[in-house]
Amino acid sequence: MGASHAGRPSGSSRQFSIMRKTKILIMAVPHGASHQRVATALRKALCDIQPQPIVEVVNALDYCPRWFRYYYNSYGLFLALCPALWAWIENLQHHHTTTGPDWLYRRAGRYLYKFIQAYDPDIVIATEVGMCELAAMLKRELRLGFRLVGAVTGMDADRAWSQPEVDLYAVAPGEAVAQLEAAGVPRHKILACGQPVDPVFTALPVRHRARIRLEVEHGIPLLLVLFGGAGMGSPRHVVAELKKVEQPHQAVFIAGRNRRLREEVASLCSDRPHYRALGWVDNIHEWMVVADLLVSKPGASTMIESFNCGLPLLALDPLPGNEQRACEWIEKTGVGYWVKRRADLAPLIGRLLPDREELRRLRERALALARPNAAYDAAAAIMQLGSYRDKYATSELHS
Repeated sequence: MGASHAGRPSGSSRQFSIMRKTKILIMAVPHGASHQRVATALRKALCDIQPQPIVEVVNALDYCPRWFRYYYNSYGLFLALCPALWAWIENLQHHHTTTGPDWLYRRAGRYLYKFIQAYDPDIVIATEVGMCELAAMLKRELRLGFRLVGAVTGMDADRAWSQPEVDLYAVAPGEAVAQLEAAGVPRHKILACGQPVDPVFTALPVRHRARIRLEVEHGIPLLLVLFGGAGMGSPRHVVAELKKVEQPHQAVFIAGRNRRLREEVASLCSDRPHYRALGWVDNIHEWMVVADLLVSKPGASTMIESFNCGLPLLALDPLPGNEQRACEWIEKTGVGYWVKRRADLAPLIGRLLPDREELRRLRERALALARPNAAYDAAAAIMQLGSYRDKYATSELHS
């Protein structure tokens, strides 16, 4: 199944009113921001292409026992105490057919199963691999008739995404497609539309107008530094490195929802009038449009959103496992650089800022990977999965 640009469906409101409303359940988890951002993007697109669908986004872990939530969230403990061990575990999960034993998931999923049965969805969408495994187990063992969709984040795919019960995969083209096929997924189930991003990325603002609106000084390169939605990272080191850059520049630091981090950054930047510290923003697409370079951890959504804006990425401080693989992919495709040592950040920025030709090449490579319509393309394919229910309901009304 190839990617196509999804238009808004035609048809009278009366036609939609006689059809059974498709019930869609999107299951995300709070690990990082990407799973939730993909879920939100799909919900927006689904509600846009069909009037008044029933779409609910849930944190699936809320419907699991407390002990399982502790088990599922234990990766944070490994990252803090022994990153090398977590890298080994994550790599093992990446290549294994399951991310956890069936008996454990079966026991942990009992309350989630009851919730899904009570909700009675036509379609279930999983934005995280473990939740996809749980939904596939439910569909298989209880013989439920919902259609199952795997919305894969990032540029690669864990082997455990491959479940016979999944009817459709929405993934990035390239490695993720090849990995799913190698794991046994039929090609017709794979929609290489790209990772779904917020539909605002389909209509980006004009750069010079956005710079005026955001009060970004004209003619001076802008460095955009992200610390993630939760506000994580080492601002002292990053700010110190940027201050070493001799070329004229301005910088905006976005600290997410971490107020203490924003205050720390603001204090560190108090001697630089062209530096700004912000908290959570709802217009990250505008900041990406006006920036010249992005300095950030290589989270899946951050990467994909930067591609859609043609913004070169300098990947810093990746987490062990998938983010380190993302850094390797960034270097292989030439859309940015992996800054392996913080001390290399200032020299790299100092080399890139005056090199307009290199910046142009990086932007072109990023834009070649852009898939701003991914959420709409995925939403259209998902609605086609549920259309058989609509047709059935319509035929019942006319019988």
